[in-house]
Amino acid sequence: MTAPAPGTRDHWIRRPEGALHVVEAGAEGTPVVLLSGAGIDSALLSWRRLIPALAPSHRVLALDWPKQGRSRPWRGRATHAAMLDVLSGVFDHFGLERAALVGLSQGGALALAYAIDHPDRVDRLVALAPAGVLSFPPVLHQLLWLTAKAPLLNRTLPTLAFRSRSAVERFTRRALIPGPAADLDEIVDEVHAEVRAAGAGSSDWQNDSIGFWRMRVDLRPRLPEISCPALFVQGDRDAAVPLARTAEAARLVPGARLEVLEGHGHWPNRQSPERVNALIADFLAG
Repeated sequence: MTAPAPGTRDHWIRRPEGALHVVEAGAEGTPVVLLSGAGIDSALLSWRRLIPALAPSHRVLALDWPKQGRSRPWRGRATHAAMLDVLSGVFDHFGLERAALVGLSQGGALALAYAIDHPDRVDRLVALAPAGVLSFPPVLHQLLWLTAKAPLLNRTLPTLAFRSRSAVERFTRRALIPGPAADLDEIVDEVHAEVRAAGAGSSDWQNDSIGFWRMRVDLRPRLPEISCPALFVQGDRDAAVPLARTAEAARLVPGARLEVLEGHGHWPNRQSPERVNALIADFLAG
C-alpha cells in the first residue's frame, strides 16, 4: 500500500458501508478537496506531489474513494450516486461550506457532477482528463458493457496480468505516463504495491456508469449548468480520455479554460508534477 506523505494527517469518517480514509494537510486558507481516479489509484498515488504544493496556502483534503487505498473494506456498491453522497459526507464531516474541487479521471467526473448538483458548495473546479464525458461506437460499447458485468474480465484477469512489477511498468509507460517522469521507478513501485494490496481492475463507478445501449453517466448535457470558474487539464497522448472529449467538455462549461500538455498521458499530475502543480495553484489563487 502507498506509504504516507510527510506533513499529512489521517482521518477516518465512519459510515454504514465502512470507514472512509481522508488525508489532510495545511490548516490555513481556502479548502481544496482532491479526488483521485479509478482502478489502481488512491489519494496519495494521484496527489503525492500536489498536496505539499497546495498545503502552504490551502487546507487540503484528499480522500481514498470507497474500496480504494485505505478505504477498505467497504460494503455495497460504490455507484455514481453513492460516491456523490460520500463527497457530501466529506464536506459535512470537515465543516466545509464551500471548497474547490480538483479531480482526475473518475474524480474529474465526480467533481463536475458535484458542481452541477451543488453549485453553492463549489468555489472552483479543476478537471484533469475527466471521465463522464465519453461515448463509444456500437459493438465496442457493448463489449465494454459485457466487460463491466463480468468480474472475470474486469477484476480477475487484470489482477493476474499485473502481478509482476515488469507488467505494471509496461502498463504505466503505455497507458499512464508515455513521456519522461523524474520519479517513474517510484511511481511503478507505488502502483505495484496497490496491486499487491487490493488487486487490479475497474471500479464500481466505472462498471456502473455504462449501460447496454448508452452511458448511464454522461455529464455533457448538463455541463452548461456549471457556474464556477473551471480549468480542464489534458494530455494529448492520453489513451483513456481522448483530447477531443475533454476539449468538447471545456467548450460546454461557460468560461472554462483548457490546458493541453503535449507528450503527456492520463497521469499528467505524476508525469510533470511541477508544471501541473503550478497550473492548479495559480488557478486556485484566482
